Amino acid sequence: MLKTKKFEVLDYLKTEKDIEEYLNVVLEERDYQFLPVALADIARARKAMTSVAKAAGVTRTNLYQSLSEDGHPAFETVAKVANSLGYKITLVPVAKPKARQVASKSVKPKRARVKV
Repeated sequence: MLKTKKFEVLDYLKTEKDIEEYLNVVLEERDYQFLPVALADIARARKAMTSVAKAAGVTRTNLYQSLSEDGHPAFETVAKVANSLGYKITLVPVAKPKARQVASKSVKPKRARVKV
């Protein structure tokens, strides 16, 4: 009989470089619903869940619940948790916004007609 062991991400989050790479993969995958779970994993790996909960202004139990796979934390909570872990959430342009591209294609400047 084949014996298996449950995968535990904490076994792989030993250094700050491991944590940074883990967070980058989560963001690169664009599975944004997983970001709160990843932040909880990082807090657990650093053994900082109590201080993170305090910084986020929630109880430790509520933080565990809201950062679980079934949780739906407010953006403010996610931002506070990220900040308490030493990260900031920043938006940077990666390309021309799609809304602007669509608008620029559909709106053509009118040329003035000149009679000669």
